[in-house]
Amino acid sequence: MRKLIMWNVITQEGFFEGTKNWDLSFHGLVWGKELEEFSLVQLRSADMLVFGSTTYKGMADYWTNAKEEEGEVAKFMNTIPKVVCSSTLVTADWNNTAIVKDAVSEIYKLKKDGNGNMFVFGSGKLSESLMKAELFDEYRLCLAPVFLGNGRLLFHEGLPYQKLKLLETNPLTTGGIILRYAPIGKE
Repeated sequence: MRKLIMWNVITQEGFFEGTKNWDLSFHGLVWGKELEEFSLVQLRSADMLVFGSTTYKGMADYWTNAKEEEGEVAKFMNTIPKVVCSSTLVTADWNNTAIVKDAVSEIYKLKKDGNGNMFVFGSGKLSESLMKAELFDEYRLCLAPVFLGNGRLLFHEGLPYQKLKLLETNPLTTGGIILRYAPIGKE
């Protein structure tokens, strides 16, 4: 069975983007050789990426036009199977992408169909739906050393109570900290 893993970079107050879609300037505060290597390790363990429609559009635009220095990460991003969860998208042109209309039921089925990791990158609304359905097996967060002041929160009121077990902490020389948690009972 596949593991469903959330991956997000968040600020100290829990924002995963600024006030506008794709306002991710604070990601530059934690990006460096260590986070690049961590990203590659994650991608090598994955057999599928999962996105909400807004994140999918932004990622597709970025990675299909990636510069040469993006190297191995770009290769993974452009070749790995992808799922975009959207009730409105009709076509998905990024390589190896399927569209699913009912995220919760389809992701549940996809988890049963493989052995690798499925990663949800960004995708705040989708992540909230998957959290409410208790489908995540692990949460991986990179805590950036910044108070943004305002933006879009990753975690909102109304999520189910869920105790977490700390699996790993990994401090970065950039000042960020990668945190890995599993819901109790799924570690």
